[in-house]
Amino acid sequence: MTRSACDNNHVPLSRIAETRIREALAQGEFENLPGAGKPLDLEEYFSTPEDLRMAFSILKNANCAPAEVELLKEISRLQHAIAETADDSAKQELRRTLVNRQTELAIALERARNT
Repeated sequence: MTRSACDNNHVPLSRIAETRIREALAQGEFENLPGAGKPLDLEEYFSTPEDLRMAFSILKNANCAPAEVELLKEISRLQHAIAETADDSAKQELRRTLVNRQTELAIALERARNT
C-alpha cells in the first residue's frame, strides 16, 4: 500500500504547520503585513485582567471586542491625552472622563465575575 501526498495521518501536526510556514516564508506571504517591523504594543493586553485575557484576545482577533476591551482602549487613550495636554481645564475634563470610564470598567468586570 502506497501513501499519497495527502496522507498526513502519521505526520505530527507541528511538522505540517512548520512545513507550511516555511513554504509561506519562501513565497513571501509574510512580507508587507500590517505592523511589520514595529514593536508589539502589549500595554492593552497586560492592562486586561489576567482571567479575561485569552477570551478578549480571541474576540479581538475575530473583530468582536467586548465593551470591556473598548473601555480599556479608551482609558489608555485618556491617560495618554492627560499626559500630553498642557491646558489645565482640558486636563481636568479628561481626568473626569477617565474616572467615569474606570468606574464603568470596574462595574462591567464585577458584573462579568458574578455571571
